[in-house]
Amino acid sequence: MSQLEPDDLVAARKKIAEKIVTTPVMRSDAIDGLLGCRVAFKCEQLQVTGSFKFRGASHAVSLLEDSCQGVATHSSGNHGAALARAARERGLPAHVVMPESAVKLKVDAVRRNGGTVHFCAPTQEAREAGLQAWVEQGFEAIPPYDDDRIIAGQGSCALELIEQVSDLDVIIAPVGGGGLLAGTALAAARHPHKIEVIGAEPSGADDTARSLAAGYRVTEHQPTTVADGLRALVGERNLALMQRFRVKIITVDENQILRAMGQAWTHLKQVVEPSGAVALAALALAVEADPDGWAGRRVGLILSGGNLDIDPLIDTYRSAMTDR
Repeated sequence: MSQLEPDDLVAARKKIAEKIVTTPVMRSDAIDGLLGCRVAFKCEQLQVTGSFKFRGASHAVSLLEDSCQGVATHSSGNHGAALARAARERGLPAHVVMPESAVKLKVDAVRRNGGTVHFCAPTQEAREAGLQAWVEQGFEAIPPYDDDRIIAGQGSCALELIEQVSDLDVIIAPVGGGGLLAGTALAAARHPHKIEVIGAEPSGADDTARSLAAGYRVTEHQPTTVADGLRALVGERNLALMQRFRVKIITVDENQILRAMGQAWTHLKQVVEPSGAVALAALALAVEADPDGWAGRRVGLILSGGNLDIDPLIDTYRSAMTDR
């Protein structure tokens, strides 16, 4: 069970202030017009290593004892790259267990940032077993989300957003393992006025939605989604914080995710990976279902990452041009 309280995020943010980037907030009149509400995009695709994950990784590494011989984790990519970078900056080795199905761009990013990659079967059990093997060799485990150090670091993103846009009614963040969403709920709880927190999840990896509906952590999980960063099973601490702060979940299908990626590209001129576009997809779906209920609302959306392998898109474009 998490021991975190909302004010713990302030200390975490101070701890990592000199390491992270204060990412910008972007606006789009075109998207506001399409959705009928005022949308502020928190651009974590512009964070160090290309995602919000550097926040939590930096915080966890900053708390390690000087005697630590190195760190280990499991990751689909973004956390692994972030942890490798944070560990390298402290002079520590990082071992990252990654599923065989991991996106090549993200595998390369882990290695480029100094991490050593170890492949495993694409299951939660295999990932956790691979991490445990390194823990038994004396390396410090820094899990990608089910860890108070990670959650506190990720929460700095929403703290920044709330300062940058002071009149928010709601914040929507993607959810996979749940570190970002749990941290966002903690950050919102510090605000004197109520800010609703909503999680955005692929319908093909909807364990968080099912867990909140059931009242317990659902572990039957076979994710199928283009949003590779959101395939993980929600963490126990993370789920408990979502329950505590009454976080709601909106699930979206693959076409809605891809459409949101296109909207970010077209209207914000930003490259956002599928996982990073899920929050925009969720808002669009919610507005479609209840346009009057969302009219004029001030919405903060976290674009969580931009580590997109663009070569397949270029190949598709070339093929389309050739077929003309």
